[in-house]
Amino acid sequence: MTLHTPPPSNSREMPPLQVAFHRTELAVILSLYGRMVAAGEWRDYGISCLREVAVFSVFRRTAENPLYRIEKRPKLRGRQGMYAVIGMDGQILRRGHDLKTVLRVLERKLIRAVE
Repeated sequence: MTLHTPPPSNSREMPPLQVAFHRTELAVILSLYGRMVAAGEWRDYGISCLREVAVFSVFRRTAENPLYRIEKRPKLRGRQGMYAVIGMDGQILRRGHDLKTVLRVLERKLIRAVE
């Protein structure tokens, strides 16, 4: 009886079938999401894991276009940064290498004038 062992995996041979958010990335995103829900700004979200991009979409209401999209594009890691926040109109609001820094553009919505 011969044991057949699979060849060692080499990341260069087979690219991942889809891009996904890591648990630590989701913790950062969901922390902001929870605060925005508590503030009454956001109500729903959706996650898409595609071949070249992972997208966390934020909605004010369930049946509408997303207010914001938080995207992770690993191919842009060496250039502008793999994280981006994109507005409803498709405009890139912030792009960078650090997720927490990129998400600061959305945290400004939590700061309101105290009367």
